[in-house]
Order: sequence, then C-alpha cells, then structure tokens
Amino acid sequence: MKRKLRMGMVGGGKDAFIGAIHRIAANMDGLVELCCGALSINPEIAKDSGKMLFLPEDRTYLTFDEMISKESKLPADKRIDFVTIVTPNFAHFAPAMMALDNGFNVVIEKPIAFTLDEARQLKKKVEETGLILCLTHTYSGYPMVKQAKQMVKNGALGKIRKVWVEYPQGWLSKLTEREGNAQAAWRTDPKKSGKSGCMGDIGTHAAHLAEYISGLKITHLCADLNAMVEGRALDDDGNVLLRFDNGATGVLMASQVAAGEENALRIRIYGEKGALEWAQQEPNTLISKWLDQPTQILRAGVGYKEPLSSYATHNFRTPGGHPEGYLEAFGNIYRNFALTLSAKLEGREPPKEALDFPGVEDGVRGMAFIDNVVKSNESTEKWTFFEMPQ
Repeated sequence: MKRKLRMGMVGGGKDAFIGAIHRIAANMDGLVELCCGALSINPEIAKDSGKMLFLPEDRTYLTFDEMISKESKLPADKRIDFVTIVTPNFAHFAPAMMALDNGFNVVIEKPIAFTLDEARQLKKKVEETGLILCLTHTYSGYPMVKQAKQMVKNGALGKIRKVWVEYPQGWLSKLTEREGNAQAAWRTDPKKSGKSGCMGDIGTHAAHLAEYISGLKITHLCADLNAMVEGRALDDDGNVLLRFDNGATGVLMASQVAAGEENALRIRIYGEKGALEWAQQEPNTLISKWLDQPTQILRAGVGYKEPLSSYATHNFRTPGGHPEGYLEAFGNIYRNFALTLSAKLEGREPPKEALDFPGVEDGVRGMAFIDNVVKSNESTEKWTFFEMPQ
C-alpha cells in the first residue's frame, strides 16, 4: 500500500500493561499507525493517555461506541481500517461486534470473548461481513514455532503420537489480587475473567500451541482444576489429559502457583520418526531428536536457510545470536495481519506466509477448550467429549 494502515484502540491506557505491547508490535514494521483511541473507562485517564500518545483531541474518545460511531462517519481517507481491543475478557465482545457491524476489521486479545456463545456470534459476524479478525495468540508468532509446525506438516516426524505442553508461572503464588495488583484482580474475578482463571488465561495458550504445531484437534479431555491459594475464586492450577483426532495422546499442565517460574511455556511433540522441543524462554532454539541420527539444534536468525521453511525465515528479524523474543513474536502477528489486510484492500493475494496468524476459529476453539475443561473438572466421568458448536 501507499500508506500505513490506520488503527483505533479500545483500552490500553497509561494504567494498562498489554496496550503498550500492542502499540510497540503494531509499529515495529512501520505498516500501522495509531490514529484514535478509547483508551480507558476513566475519562481523565483516557484524555491523559491520548495526550501521551499525541492523539488529536477530537480523536481521543471516552467510550468505544463513540469512537466506532464517529470513525465510521469519517471520509474513507481519514477513518481507521481496524480496531484493536485490549480490554479485560468481559469487555471484548461489545466493541468487537460493533466494530464488525460498522465495517472495521478487528485485532483482539485472547481469549476472544467472555463466553463461548459470544465467540460463536463473532465468528458468524466475521463470516457474514468478510472482514478479518486477528487473535493475538502470541506464541504462534515465534519463527521457530512456525518451523516446528512446517516440519510436522511435511511429515518429518511421521505420524504424531504424543504431545506434551506445559505452562508454569509463579506470579499468583500468593493472594496477590488482594494486595493491589490490578492484573491479578481482574484475572481472578469470575465477573471479569470468566469461568476459569489459570486455564482461561494461560491454559488456552498451551492448548492453541499444541494444536497449532501438531496440526491436530483435541477430541477428548480429562481435566483436574485447582484453586491452590486459599480464598481465590478461580482455578490457579490444572492438569489435562488430551486425546487428538489422529489417535495421539497428550498432557497439558498450566499453573500460576509454580513458585519461582516466570513464563516457562514448553512443548514437546513426538512422532514415529522423531521429536521436536521448543521453550518460550529460549525461543530462538528448536531441538529435533531422531531415532536414527543425532539430536539437532536449529537456530533462528542464522545465515543458512535450509532446512528452515519460508514460514520461519519470513518471520526472522535479527542476525544470529541476537535474541528475538515476545515483542518480536507479537510484531510478527501484527505484520502478517497488516500484510494480509493491505493486500485485501488493494485487491491482491497476500503472501502465503502472511496468512499464518490466529483468527476467529482459533478464538472459538479457545472458548470451547475453557468450557470443556471446566465441564470435565466438574464431572465424575474420566473422559469428556470435546464439544464444538455447530
């Protein structure tokens, strides 16, 4: 395109964490500019945040409906192209649906909505409008995660037999939500977070990564959820046994009371011929293990291209030895979304690598995962059929 894509943001004011991450990621490749925002439900914070971000006063809005309504009436060469939603879970659906209703594409934090029914409604609206919805499952943006996915897809491991994914954190090992931690307060509140805490927050990341790399779908699960910290309203720990649609089995562990852990997401995938292992805290490295040859270490950012796939190299940003982390992975999701949207607006096909970002279907599966995990935990049956809405 001959111009940047114009973005409006809902949430993400100066008192928020994830809004700044989105703005950095969106700006990383110079493809997007922030043009307006409804940055807080607190009018003073909204106004101050707009000033800090150098937004025009008349495009610093106090509510998302005001922003979407007024932006939709601007001339085509002024109004925004998409809306980014970075509010807590309970405040995802309304701005997303209104944005789609008014012809705006959407980028949204995961989980996609507060309930599975809301997620289904968003999927239906996306299908009706033909607009693009991007879901920021960050970890699928790492180059070596994309390399792992392509190796599995190309049959390097043979038939997949076992998936082991774990996501331990330690930041909720105490009753932090009652000690002034705003992030902990809403994430552990059923009225704001939803029916699950830990599994809804980070378990969904683990489940998405397992399906994304393996190319398989979860068909059955057996879940055990726990609130380990006394007085906590939602689960802060859980274990889930998985069955996949090709007969493979899996184990998913997510915990926010693993004292001393940071964001230690790790996945291992085992096939007939070999295995792959990736860890979020060492994201430039993908380890491959084989029955008939030595273990290999693949690295991101190095000078060679073979045996790396175009999906991996498309998302490289730095020379070898310069770590690419969370912000770069986030940036890759925004870049691929932006390349896809720009191509659509110009009436051309985007590169196939750019189409590789999470969308509304991932959002529906994430909400279905939460529902089925909670149902399994409450059941006396060993296995719960993984129900997907029609």
